[in-house]
Amino acid sequence: MNRVVIVDDDPFIRDSLEMIINLNASFQVVYTCANGDEAFQYVQENHEAIDIVLMDIRMPICDGVEGTKKIKQSFPHVAVMILTTFDDDDYIVQAIKHGANGYLLKNIPPDQIIQGISSVLQGNLLIHPHIAKKISSFIQSPVGSAHSKVNQTLEEMKLTSNEQKIVEKIADGYSNKEIASALFLSEGTVKNYISDILHKLKLRDRTQIAIFYLKQKI
Repeated sequence: MNRVVIVDDDPFIRDSLEMIINLNASFQVVYTCANGDEAFQYVQENHEAIDIVLMDIRMPICDGVEGTKKIKQSFPHVAVMILTTFDDDDYIVQAIKHGANGYLLKNIPPDQIIQGISSVLQGNLLIHPHIAKKISSFIQSPVGSAHSKVNQTLEEMKLTSNEQKIVEKIADGYSNKEIASALFLSEGTVKNYISDILHKLKLRDRTQIAIFYLKQKI
């Protein structure tokens, strides 16, 4: 049984989510609250009995970004999934920077929320498809010291020069065909490189590569 905490300042949303989640035999909502401070206080007292926190973003007293930061700094083993109506770029960056394990929008069907919780609990970094598309628009190729820092990190992960270039292109939203054209490689070679990158970085897919790159940059 996976134990869930719901954090949202709208009581209707809290009640609705609790009902949806409790209908699934694999999950149990153990606590609901209205802001990040209340969530953090509960996690402090019960962190060994919590698997995941569903966190809204805009809330009074302590918003979801700050609440995520507090929980993940003290209890990194507790998963935090942002579930919100807001897709503001700054919220996305800050939530990921502070350790959010997922970022979903509330406009998805209930079964996808359940699937999202399950995916995060399996160790995946989950990003709503709409958010994933936005990532490429605000991850720009870094310059100067930031670029050097990212490349140093990729070198430490044993990525070759071509693999580093492909990571950058993926983060900039390039398709395999576009990467192949830009780097004068065949699409098959690009696919092989991406498989090696995923293995070296211990990631699952292209979106996770983009998120990894973003986290190194910020």
